[in-house]
Amino acid sequence: MLKNDLLLRAAHYQETERIPVWLMRQAGRILPEYRVVRSSVKDFKELVRNPDLVCEVTMQPVEILEVDAAIIFSDILVLPEAMGLNYEMIESQGPLFPTTIQTIADIAKLSTDVEQKLGYVSKSIQYVKAELADRIPLIGFAGAPWTILAYMIEGHGSKTFSKAKKFLYTQPQAAHKLLDKITTATIRYLEAQIHAGVDIIQIFDSWAGMLSESQYKSFALPYMKRITDEIQEVPIILFAKGAHYILESFAQTRASVIGLDWTMNPTHARSLTPGKALQGNLDPCLLYADREIIKHETEAMLSAFGPKGYIANLGHGVYPDTPYQNVQYFIEVIKNFRF
Repeated sequence: MLKNDLLLRAAHYQETERIPVWLMRQAGRILPEYRVVRSSVKDFKELVRNPDLVCEVTMQPVEILEVDAAIIFSDILVLPEAMGLNYEMIESQGPLFPTTIQTIADIAKLSTDVEQKLGYVSKSIQYVKAELADRIPLIGFAGAPWTILAYMIEGHGSKTFSKAKKFLYTQPQAAHKLLDKITTATIRYLEAQIHAGVDIIQIFDSWAGMLSESQYKSFALPYMKRITDEIQEVPIILFAKGAHYILESFAQTRASVIGLDWTMNPTHARSLTPGKALQGNLDPCLLYADREIIKHETEAMLSAFGPKGYIANLGHGVYPDTPYQNVQYFIEVIKNFRF
């Protein structure tokens, strides 16, 4: 039994004494303590693969920001690497895949047996669970199949992901074959995380908004649905950034929670997702504002979502140059808010 299970109760659409809160990217560069740890290793990947350091940086926002959930410190791109496609993390630029997927033959080389290669993530989860000592839930995560495919085809971040979208249009059978493999590997990876101790899972479809509604329903939704059908041990949060059109479809899956970005209207989202808990959706840039504005906008958001079936969060990850004192204040406002 967790001492603070607010987030899990909210995910199950149960009554809570107050609204729970955590932040996407809460462990990271906003915290000076993280930057100290990061400077002690050669690169980001060395940090992610070190369970002791992962435990330390995962716990930092728990101790400093006093959030209602921890999220394991990792990256969505550890999965394609475990499948056989290596990536590099270029400082101040982001991920880079020196080799990309271009043909059916490339897809055939990929493996879905990822659990052993990602054993360092499972070990990190075990370390964090021991350190948490049942204080709050631990969130595990993975990238959504479309978002992972986008990186595997494009090779890096992009404003358009035109290479990845071209692949969907010109090689649809190959795209589905790749998505199927990614989904199989993702389910195995998530099951390993659950076995290691995570209490809830989030699926990040960071590049969902790059697809039209018809493309999303063909190349993304079936694979999201398969994940929610097969992962039944813990609640699942589906977060598709920029994909307003998919809320009703997500509401038909077994997901417990639907994450919203800051462009989505809470009242409208409620009308499209009856019986589902919602998560979000403050604009991360609001945390650059002064405290009066942060308080006003945060309380307006909380009022719009209502007291039940809601997890407070940002509409995407907190930006690295955000003053952490403003993040602390945002959390304080939520914890003090009552209907």
